[in-house]
Order: sequence, then structure tokens, then C-alpha cells
Amino acid sequence: MIEVLGYCAGFLTTVSFVPQAMKILRSKSAHDVSMQTYGILAAGSLLWMMYGIFTSSLPIIIANVITFGFVLFVIFLKLRYAK
Repeated sequence: MIEVLGYCAGFLTTVSFVPQAMKILRSKSAHDVSMQTYGILAAGSLLWMMYGIFTSSLPIIIANVITFGFVLFVIFLKLRYAK
């Protein structure tokens, strides 16, 4: 049951980045996106991923590998649509 809880939490926190990415893609603007916030999120996600590896926690590893990818995608979009 605890593993299911972990997977659910990981799923929700991971998909929380999708609406931001979709908004940027639709508007072709990332003016209001904070690079500092996403830089901190990337670092935190990387550290959580490492923690998951060291503790052999598959829900933490999976969620943070995907989250890290989404965060990097938003950073890429921020740089691409910077004016």
C-alpha cells in the first residue's frame, strides 16, 4: 500500500509540469516562467533521484527521472521563447 501511495504522489507531482509546458507551447511565450524556480526544481529532482537510487525506492526514482525531464523541457522552452 505504501508503494501505491508513492506511485500516486510521484504521478501527481510529475504531471504537474505538463500544464505549464502546454501553456508555453500554445502561447509561444515563457515570459512569466521563473528560470530560478525551474533551476531549483531541476536540482531538487536530481537529488531526489539520487536519494531514490541510494535507497532503492523505485517510485522515487521513476517519478524524479520523469520530473527531471519535464523540468528540463520547460527550461528549454523558456530559453527557446526568451525575448
